[in-house]
Amino acid sequence: MAVTARNLRGRGAGLNPSGRFETEVREMAVALHEPAAGEDAPPPLRTEVREERAKTAITRNTSPDIGFDRSVNPYRGCEHGCTYCYARPMHAYVGLSAGLDFETRLFAKTNIAEVLERDLSAPGYSARTLALGTATDPYQPVERERRLTRAVLEVLQRTAHPVAITTKNALVTRDIDLLAPMAAKGLAKVCISITTLDRALARSMEPRASTPALRLEAIRALSDAGIPVVVMVAPIVPTLTDPEIERILEAAHAAGATEAGYVMLRLPLEVADLFKDWLVREQPDRYRRVMAIVREMQGGKDYDSRFGKRMSGDGPYAWTIGRRFELACKRLGLNQRKLRLRSDLFEPPAAQHAQLSLF
Repeated sequence: MAVTARNLRGRGAGLNPSGRFETEVREMAVALHEPAAGEDAPPPLRTEVREERAKTAITRNTSPDIGFDRSVNPYRGCEHGCTYCYARPMHAYVGLSAGLDFETRLFAKTNIAEVLERDLSAPGYSARTLALGTATDPYQPVERERRLTRAVLEVLQRTAHPVAITTKNALVTRDIDLLAPMAAKGLAKVCISITTLDRALARSMEPRASTPALRLEAIRALSDAGIPVVVMVAPIVPTLTDPEIERILEAAHAAGATEAGYVMLRLPLEVADLFKDWLVREQPDRYRRVMAIVREMQGGKDYDSRFGKRMSGDGPYAWTIGRRFELACKRLGLNQRKLRLRSDLFEPPAAQHAQLSLF
């Protein structure tokens, strides 16, 4: 696969390595100059969306690091193209690359709403908060046309099922008409992720996500509609974005966020090489310092996958970040009350359509 700097514009990854389960190794050639007049240029890197039929909608997990045990993802891959995205390695399971493939070759689960309704109808199903957008963003650009996330929310609203959404896209405000009534019953909250307030840095690091300003506007719109909003400062990139922690929290609080959380930069599997390549291209003067601190927090490695360490890091630097975050939240009044969504209102789809008794 040959690309030029022009083809990579609007994309986060600069590499497209073979999936780790593949038997053949693929290399990508990067042209050092733009094609001259008369030279053939590689085709543009367009986004391709394939349709697939989901067999199940709900993914379960037992991780002690996260506050939910079930999630739904209407899409595989994510056009936002965030260079640091921990979900990139999942593309290897469909024989594709965690690099450019992840952000240009997407999969839309066209029957996700129907399958979710079936899963919620299963005998013995017990409702707990369903996380929407844990692997790939449910409001990435393709959602404008596909509307699969909205279809999922319609099922959850109809069944009074609690949902927590995580997104970097202001498109979430489109669904305020569904989320506001759910929030009024204690059934919905939205987490808006903000990595940086620097528009240029965000465009480089998260090329097709909403700008920081639009994310703050989304927080305000959701909050004004009565929908609880959490700001996620995630990921925190050492020396590159951590100076902004307090400013991000202040801006989000002013826009209406009432809770906050953070996650340190995670570089599992292929993500490490992809992120390091981005650093060399976009922030060469920061490369050594950023990676030195990452390894200091991760036991001398690019990534420590152990529970309790992988999302917060370890050591003096990680400890300092944690204390700064806690102090800023305390000063602003964030996290004074953490909303626990209700599960007692859930009405299974089967019960809704059951025939009424005559007696």
